[in-house]
Amino acid sequence: MGEGRWADKGRRGLLATVFLLGMPVFAEEPLSEGGEGTSATAEEKPGLRVVPFGRVYARVSADEREQYTRSLSIPSARVGLAASLSHVEAEVSADLSSKSLLKDAFVRVADGKKRLRLYGGQFKAPFLARELESSWRLPVMRRGLVADYLGDTHKLGGRRLGLMGEVSLKQAWKLKVSGGVFQGAKDEDTGVRASEDAALRVSVRPFKVLTVGASTYLTQAFQGVRNHAVAADAALRLGGLEVTGEYVNGRLSAGPFDAQLGLASYTLPLGTEGWAVQPVAGAEMLRLLGPLKARGYAFVGGFNVLYSEHFKAQLQAEHALRPGDEAPGFEYSLQLATRF
Repeated sequence: MGEGRWADKGRRGLLATVFLLGMPVFAEEPLSEGGEGTSATAEEKPGLRVVPFGRVYARVSADEREQYTRSLSIPSARVGLAASLSHVEAEVSADLSSKSLLKDAFVRVADGKKRLRLYGGQFKAPFLARELESSWRLPVMRRGLVADYLGDTHKLGGRRLGLMGEVSLKQAWKLKVSGGVFQGAKDEDTGVRASEDAALRVSVRPFKVLTVGASTYLTQAFQGVRNHAVAADAALRLGGLEVTGEYVNGRLSAGPFDAQLGLASYTLPLGTEGWAVQPVAGAEMLRLLGPLKARGYAFVGGFNVLYSEHFKAQLQAEHALRPGDEAPGFEYSLQLATRF
């Protein structure tokens, strides 16, 4: 996902000898973290391979809208197992800090060259680049008000039970096409689950430093499409600089909407092996354009201190008008995170 040289070098130095919290360091990214999984390479012996992984985030924040009352939380305490054979991979993970304990539980089957893949189980639908990015890779603590409003409030995307196919063609600008059918959202009042949703994402990498993509999500796709959204995104990674942007529009139960998201960070290695600092700044805008007109926005800035791929400390400030807020306000947060 566009790691800098400092991360690659730090990871290689830690894999053989470092133990974190009494457990061996996890060498590869699990699928749910945006990686390519744990499949054996051509040099490795075939056979079943099982690898544990996990992460913990601890956060303290003070929000102007709550008279700066300090809030202590564990927003994520994820543990999981990734298993693989030559053409089959499986992953299951749980978040001990969440009301919905199970997060990902799926199987992925691939052909020999891994150009064709089939997913089945519970995993993220291929919609909205900000939502698909691993929370560890994101330089900000939260995915933001746009992802929260579309996913949590209006149930567009996120983790769903589903079946998805994927085509990857490295020789064609690293073209990747992912599309699938997913379980519909459950009505909170009646408890009745809606008919199936559908999602599609296409991305290409025309240059080594540039990735562009587009995605769409349709609720009740086979019964007239109740809500829908279309997004276009781009990511520029040039040395330590990473800039991402995304535009989204569509229709929700509240009417038509549009949204824009932008995020920039710069990873600056320090003299000590594996350490780096990372200033970050971002902005979001969300507008409801129908009879019920409303808007929300957020500006975030701060810096992160990173150690290899296994620890980070984040200090950030956000000025936002979120959906439902009567007035904008500031929030200051400090987060410590580690993973294995």
